[in-house]
Amino acid sequence: QVQLVESGGGLVQTGGSLRLSCTASGRTFSNYAMGWFRQAPGKEREFVAVIRWRGAITTYTDSARGRFTISRDNAKNTVYLQMNSLKPEDTAVYYCAAKRSGATISRVAREYDYWGQGTQVTVSS
Repeated sequence: QVQLVESGGGLVQTGGSLRLSCTASGRTFSNYAMGWFRQAPGKEREFVAVIRWRGAITTYTDSARGRFTISRDNAKNTVYLQMNSLKPEDTAVYYCAAKRSGATISRVAREYDYWGQGTQVTVSS
């Protein structure tokens, strides 16, 4: 069993930055793929970024590429999402997710096995 806890959300102005953190407890996730998803009111959950358990292989949704960076510190059981040049359309609840089959990466939410509670990110214009 894995519990994921996000932190780092908040209110920022357009063009600002935030760094989200997700820390796992109950089990290490060194062999998991770790992803970030987001969901705005009235919209479906959207893939943001994912990092494979080994090799620093990452992928991003088009709107995040070049602005967001996903990274992980397996020794600390923590994954990060550095968000720069934030826009109002980035406003959403951001969720950390873990996928047990960490050798492959996925953009599909239902393929992930564990989820955090979400942290609110609000970008004002």
